[in-house]
Amino acid sequence: MKRIVLAGLAALGVFIGSSASAQVQVGVRGGANWGFTSNPGYLGALTSSFHPSPGPTGAVFLDIPLSDVVSFRPEVAYVQKGFLVKQGMELNLGGFALPIGARIAYQSQYLEVPLLLKVNLTQGAVQPYFIAGPSVGYALDGRVRTRATALITTRPIDVDVNYGGALNRWDIGATGGLGLAMDAGAGKLFIEGRYTYGFNRQIQVPVVNVNIRNQGVALSVGYSFPIGY
Repeated sequence: MKRIVLAGLAALGVFIGSSASAQVQVGVRGGANWGFTSNPGYLGALTSSFHPSPGPTGAVFLDIPLSDVVSFRPEVAYVQKGFLVKQGMELNLGGFALPIGARIAYQSQYLEVPLLLKVNLTQGAVQPYFIAGPSVGYALDGRVRTRATALITTRPIDVDVNYGGALNRWDIGATGGLGLAMDAGAGKLFIEGRYTYGFNRQIQVPVVNVNIRNQGVALSVGYSFPIGY
């Protein structure tokens, strides 16, 4: 896994050197990621209580032109992944129904390196575009946050996640999305939506096939400008 990240960074350096005379841009983006997981079928009816878990995401990136239409867009990103479980029931207290339940959120903080191709669909002051490519992520840390609910919601109880062994830190995936950029001053303002699918099982248990893979839908806004402006 580490070799993949190093190879990606080496490729980034080669592209920067070979594109020095082109209109290379540097940019930032930020927004929200709604993380969820593939269906762990062994849980049966409990899977209906799985919900997306919202969290922040942000990145710095380069936009390196390869042609008038296509550019290479490597990123260094932060993203919160995970999922949310909600369970509840009603307790009948002499004709008064008291709803009680719990919210359990698995939240993992990732450093991620997407290596994307960006294809401009039209030229002009407003440019829709398509992005796609692989990504490599590494979990920096994680937690399980639990809240109980009844008449009130309790303070959250956090338990740190210890990676290694059954829990996989690495997450190799694929990203695709659509965006809309527009000229703004010296650079471009854009809004972007993307979907990421992780290929690695996040829990490795001998014999039992625990099919939990990270997925996420992100919405972000950002700005890019030419280097050396």
